[in-house]
Amino acid sequence: MNRIFALIERDMRRFLRSPTLIVVSMFFPLVQLVVLGYAFGGKIKELRVGVVNQDHGMSTVKVREMCGAIASNAHTFETVNYADPQAALTDLREGRINGVLNFPPDFSRRVMAKDAPDVALIEDNTDNFAVGALEGSFSELVSTFNQGGIVPRVPAGITLSVVELYPYVPYIQYLLSGSIVLAIFVSAMIGGGIILIDDKARGLHEGYLVTPISKFELIMGFNLSGTLKAILTGLVLTTLGSVIAGIPNPLDPVRLVKLVLVNIATALALISMMFLLMVRVSDPLVPRATFGVLNTLLFFPSGAVYPIYGMPRWMKVIARVDPFTYAVHAFKSLLLKNTGITAIAGDLAYLTAFTVVSMFAATALFKRSL
Repeated sequence: MNRIFALIERDMRRFLRSPTLIVVSMFFPLVQLVVLGYAFGGKIKELRVGVVNQDHGMSTVKVREMCGAIASNAHTFETVNYADPQAALTDLREGRINGVLNFPPDFSRRVMAKDAPDVALIEDNTDNFAVGALEGSFSELVSTFNQGGIVPRVPAGITLSVVELYPYVPYIQYLLSGSIVLAIFVSAMIGGGIILIDDKARGLHEGYLVTPISKFELIMGFNLSGTLKAILTGLVLTTLGSVIAGIPNPLDPVRLVKLVLVNIATALALISMMFLLMVRVSDPLVPRATFGVLNTLLFFPSGAVYPIYGMPRWMKVIARVDPFTYAVHAFKSLLLKNTGITAIAGDLAYLTAFTVVSMFAATALFKRSL
């Protein structure tokens, strides 16, 4: 028993001498609880719907007023006016809006004639959560518009014709992008965090310090080696995951080239981030205690498993600076929509800028000393 108590005492002394480990062990689970509690089940809000009004009659004015009431009260969506239907569809494909409401030129005349006019709701159905919120809101709007009389045998009120922009997207395809980014992140944790700390713990780090290699070269070498492993992991999961999930034309060479660019940008950003977080850490227990909570803090607010629209405002702030968010958006754009490079240019720019800032910050914090 004396030997057992001696081991307990030693371990407790080691724990108490590491304030960072105490914080990670005791307070980070609370962060995980809050993030998981708010990341799921939120009400979808602040969607953007483009309105193409080719009629300009009184009936369209009434429908627009009802849309404004929804935007002011429920905040499910806000409307954006478009004069050109093609411009609205382009923005829908590029992800700038979530749907397009199109009024045909004879809409008001057919309403007055009780000729059952159609108003088209064109949806980006790669996001089933946003689609469900839009269909529910507009179905209720149409029902309210049609109230006020006995329902005739031949419907005289307006009807909502739902037009899906893409084929049906099962949830496994929706989740694929987040799984790819998560796999890259696991490689980044090993290559950018655990290996560096283990080198310090084993004394290998001392060998680097007696060489003429500069701090930047040392950090860059670690980053590139870790990035290569992360890229290989991401490419394997991208290819096999696309086949398993049933992505159409998974081996399309043009799309594969764009996916490789996103894999490279994501791997560089996450590896650089891990080096920045671990550059001053020497206790090998700290990264092992941190990575699980860090995974939760970055993965769930990114929109990988649930859209950002349904999250509270403070979590949306996290999503705006989270590199996971931009990586997940880029993968979804390519895998689910097969968009062009312009649709992911902003994501690539952010990941590149994030990499540069993290690299220089890690180099500045790195100490050539034991």
